[in-house]
Amino acid sequence: MSGRFRSLAAITGMLLLSWWHSCSSPAEARGSLVIIGGGRRPAAIMNRIVSLAGGAEARIVVIPNASADPVGVGRRQAAELARYGADTVQCLLFDRLNADSLPHLEVIRGVTGIFFSGGDQTRLTRDLNQTRLLAEIHAAYQRGAVIAGTSAGAAVMSAIMITGGELVNRDTSNAFAGIMAKNVATEAGFGFVDEAIIDQHFIKRRRQNRLLSLTLENPHLLGIGIDEATAIVVKPDRTFEVIGENTVMVFDARRAVSIGTDSVGNLAGHQITCHLLRSGQQFDLKTGKIIR
Repeated sequence: MSGRFRSLAAITGMLLLSWWHSCSSPAEARGSLVIIGGGRRPAAIMNRIVSLAGGAEARIVVIPNASADPVGVGRRQAAELARYGADTVQCLLFDRLNADSLPHLEVIRGVTGIFFSGGDQTRLTRDLNQTRLLAEIHAAYQRGAVIAGTSAGAAVMSAIMITGGELVNRDTSNAFAGIMAKNVATEAGFGFVDEAIIDQHFIKRRRQNRLLSLTLENPHLLGIGIDEATAIVVKPDRTFEVIGENTVMVFDARRAVSIGTDSVGNLAGHQITCHLLRSGQQFDLKTGKIIR
């Protein structure tokens, strides 16, 4: 293929991606999300992923790019999903340079479930953001596929993605010691959740300060912190159910007043709501209320 036609194909791909994101939204999707806070993956979570993907007819692809050992992790997680009854599970190995190859796009077009592994979420965004492959993953979600992810694979689910770094406090021995403005490093995530910012390993690693900081800086968005061995299952109606062994914390500053900072950047505000949800409870992302 000549350079001119390669350039034309690249431009066409970007236009298609832009068009896709402009005319679709998570609220219109027929699929579900299973967002896991990392750590152990109890049977209740894995069974739910396989069930939502079609049970014995499930066709799932594992995307292990977040891992430092994508081949090993991809194989292990594919085997794990197969043990829970999925008919076909494969690991998709790619990098930024070949993400948009036709065989990779065809794989995604045939799946009923996609699983993002843990590791470093910036590796996932590096390899997938602004690609036709990510557009195909969104298309699969729109038509009914389940999109699941653990740890780093959970962080990428929201449009604003926490990277884990601090921008102001450089004391690594006392990370996120305060609730501060312009301190939490973020990048563009995959946007399967556009109502909230997702954090993971939440209670276990005491990450309340960083998520509350971002929630106060983006008060139109919820902050959802998912603990280890725990997941939220986001349904097409934009409600979610908590499953697993621990809890999920939700910060809601959408009705907060007097949000601001002091002279050194400490954030403050009034009428901020916090929910702590256990397994089996359900929550409405639109209304910000527990479903009783």
